[in-house]
Amino acid sequence: MSDNGKIAALIVAAGGGSRMGGGIPKQFREVGGKPMLAWSHAAFAQHPAIGPVLIMVAPDQLETARAILPAGWCEPGGASRRESVAKGLRHLAMTGVERVLIHDAARPFLSAEVIERVLAGLDTADGAMPVMPVADTLAREDHRRGDTMLGETVPRDGVVRVQTPQGFHLQAVIAAHAAWPADAEATDDAQMVRRLGGRVALVQGDAMLEKITYPDDMAGADGRLAWETRTAMGYDVHRLEDGEELWLGGVLIPHHQGLSGHSDADVALHALTDALLGTIAAGDIGTHFPPSDPQWKGAESGQFLQHAAKLIAEKGGRIDFVDLTIICEAPKIGPHRAAMVERIAALLNIGRDRVSLKATTTERLGFTGRGEGIATQAVATVRIPASKSA
Repeated sequence: MSDNGKIAALIVAAGGGSRMGGGIPKQFREVGGKPMLAWSHAAFAQHPAIGPVLIMVAPDQLETARAILPAGWCEPGGASRRESVAKGLRHLAMTGVERVLIHDAARPFLSAEVIERVLAGLDTADGAMPVMPVADTLAREDHRRGDTMLGETVPRDGVVRVQTPQGFHLQAVIAAHAAWPADAEATDDAQMVRRLGGRVALVQGDAMLEKITYPDDMAGADGRLAWETRTAMGYDVHRLEDGEELWLGGVLIPHHQGLSGHSDADVALHALTDALLGTIAAGDIGTHFPPSDPQWKGAESGQFLQHAAKLIAEKGGRIDFVDLTIICEAPKIGPHRAAMVERIAALLNIGRDRVSLKATTTERLGFTGRGEGIATQAVATVRIPASKSA
């Protein structure tokens, strides 16, 4: 199962989302802090058994999809789901893959365990798909008297609800698509393989894989995610020197000295960047922007902060609150506090009421008390989806 490159994923995301309403196709709407499409792409891209991940989108959605997934492989789909899948299979046939998992973008919360169960099912069958038992009573509608009335019930024994991803040996599903009548539509690929005589194994599905179709489904999707709150701290110090500009909290402050460092030396943004990186265990600012790299000489520290926020967003995380304490004898921070809060909130794309900024002195003790430098402590609190697909 670790033969990366021999197994591909094909995500079908070419629908217009007409049943969702609102004009924006559902695959591009945010769920749990990031676009729905990004969830399933990440689940496949991060799985060690999966090689190429191909996303089929409507031709007029290519630009949007590539903006969401700049490193993703996106291709234009067809007029129907079946045509989109067929086009995707032709692309994948040229990559040398042997197995493919076909997934609907409207099922964002895909776990590694489901992927592994589907792949295991392919060891003994032409295809495999996750299913869930039917818990509700099933009944037919009776329209014989004009009104919609209750008809006969349908036995639930042997009935399952079908989910994706559906896995196949590539040549088996390609042959099934080739043999399918051109004037008939198929609701999924497993029935096509079965119609050609192929065997499709059933494996355990996941309640998290419920399809998002209607507006109420979107409203409930966030509720499926279990959120965990994480808090981390950052601390930074820079020396005050003559001939340097003083940048603090993204604001240029008039002062007879400035902070010395490889970038603009904004000690407040550096501490906050470290705090945000800490919430997702992503190292520190030097890991991402090493001072030995000349491209960061004199760089604006706001881009470091936005990079940390972007990494959190890619995990579906949300920044709940940040708190900074600037430690110095001079300059006075009070007159510049509002501007700093405004700038930090803009850089992080959060409300000003989620940014706390304070200042204190050390009663002339230590290096800050002697006016040799400025220090900042920062604390960040974020929420990260705790689902298996996060």
